[in-house]
Amino acid sequence: MFELDKSKITLDANLYYDLDIDSIDAVDLAVRLKELTGKRMQPEVFKSVRTVQDVVDALAALLGK
Repeated sequence: MFELDKSKITLDANLYYDLDIDSIDAVDLAVRLKELTGKRMQPEVFKSVRTVQDVVDALAALLGK
């Protein structure tokens, strides 16, 4: 979706600094995650996401796992 080098995607990779995701990309990511899960992540939760691990943790919490 973001044409990223797969080797750069690690759990501790920062979405903004390491993966060059900007605010528009972040919104696109939130929309895509909603499409995939059928659930909407609360804006305050998504605003706190900084790393790939944060995304994983937020999704796990959203899905109740």
